[in-house]
Amino acid sequence: MNADVTFREAHDPVDFGRTFVHSDAFRALFRDGMALVEETAAYLDGDGREDSRTLPRQAALTYASESMRLTTRLMQIASWLLVQRAVAEGEITAEEALKEKTRVRLNRQESASSLFDAEALPERLKELIGSSVRMHARILHLDGVLSEATTRKTEADSPVAMQQWLIRSAFGKG
Repeated sequence: MNADVTFREAHDPVDFGRTFVHSDAFRALFRDGMALVEETAAYLDGDGREDSRTLPRQAALTYASESMRLTTRLMQIASWLLVQRAVAEGEITAEEALKEKTRVRLNRQESASSLFDAEALPERLKELIGSSVRMHARILHLDGVLSEATTRKTEADSPVAMQQWLIRSAFGKG
């Protein structure tokens, strides 16, 4: 039996979630994400207020709408990053982080503004929106990979759940 355990451990796939949250890549993502949050907050509380005052009425409404979407997107990013850092620091397990997904929702957001309205926005706001959309897309992708790896690991702990997952995968529903 001991040889079987050693064989399994030696041939188990690398746990991406466990290795990723301890990697330099995650630390860089965390640093970049939190810097984007701070940079955006500074803009919206400073120069952004001045920029919005000079806009025509329709553009000012677009500014308000898009800045709220931006803030929501950044709060999702920050929440996800903080949960993953908690996993990295051993404060919670990957399974507990997966349960946190019910409270930290990463939603794809579409702009409610027309392209014409968005063109009237200040250049700096458009840059911040673009940066946040790219960061959000990266995090959505990573969240999917981490969630799948954690779910698969949890299912692997149960032979029945693992067989169910294998059947779903075989029929393209995994």
